[in-house]
Amino acid sequence: MVRRSVWCGFLLLSIGGGACSSDVADPEPDAAPLVTTSPAVADASAPTPAPGSTTADPPTSTNPTTTTTGPPTTVAPATVSATTVVATTALSTIPPTTMSAGAGDIESRVLGSSAEGREIAAVRRGEAGGRVVLVIGVIHGDEDDGAAIMNRLHDLTVPAGVDLWLVDSMNPDGEAGGTRHNANQVDLNRNFPQDWGPIGVPGDSQYAGPSAASEPETQAIVGFVEEIRPDLIVWYHQDLFRIAPGKGRDGVIRQRYAELTGLPVVSITGGTYTGVAATWARNAITPGVAFIVELGPTLSGAEADTHAAAVLTVAAEPN
Repeated sequence: MVRRSVWCGFLLLSIGGGACSSDVADPEPDAAPLVTTSPAVADASAPTPAPGSTTADPPTSTNPTTTTTGPPTTVAPATVSATTVVATTALSTIPPTTMSAGAGDIESRVLGSSAEGREIAAVRRGEAGGRVVLVIGVIHGDEDDGAAIMNRLHDLTVPAGVDLWLVDSMNPDGEAGGTRHNANQVDLNRNFPQDWGPIGVPGDSQYAGPSAASEPETQAIVGFVEEIRPDLIVWYHQDLFRIAPGKGRDGVIRQRYAELTGLPVVSITGGTYTGVAATWARNAITPGVAFIVELGPTLSGAEADTHAAAVLTVAAEPN
């Protein structure tokens, strides 16, 4: 598993802004309805500018949404339950493969392979038997600043009582190509088996795939989460610079992470919210917590330090 260059530190600084964008807002609703949609869906909301930003205009995407010509296609809401999908979908049969653990690691393993055969790997750090926390750095290949946060988490000391699992990227094909989708042109954050619904066709920004959990990357994460059953999961996205509000214990942890990093707690609107990874995870690990962190358009080294520190803080605090 290739590691990016590492900056060490445990700084707690405020977040700033930057200049790289994604084409579609990623949702983090608490009760996301299944939405009837045309093949390509544009985000209806403008991002909140990062502190210090000199313009109120939203950043221009370097990977614009592909639109489909012709009349919009309306799809019927899906009624497939998560349980039914998992029972009927042929999930990956690739057994976990143990890898050589690095210094300070308890365990390293391969969870599966991407559509193009790249490894999807997890590294375990901290204290086996502690509170299980999973962090996933990249789900959209063109939103990969979370990788810098993962680099810190591979090297910082994990607090006592935390069983930390790190998946640097669940979309190595998209990351290699700098695209939102995996190699099958599927938006992996619309492919999970919670309230999955058909969205668009290959080439559309939010194409949900031919069926729920159709993609090997999705299957690898579904199987892994169901095995280790984390109490907390964090996914990194860009570039709306916010965390959506939550309720109850979920909302308390989101608010705490926002306080530690300087991110505003602001709702995310627009887009089509079906088959979302964090929504599936919240249902799969109940009463566990899963949420999306929307980074800004860019991430400095100091900001990466801040986010890594925030992960370890919320992982160790009683909540």
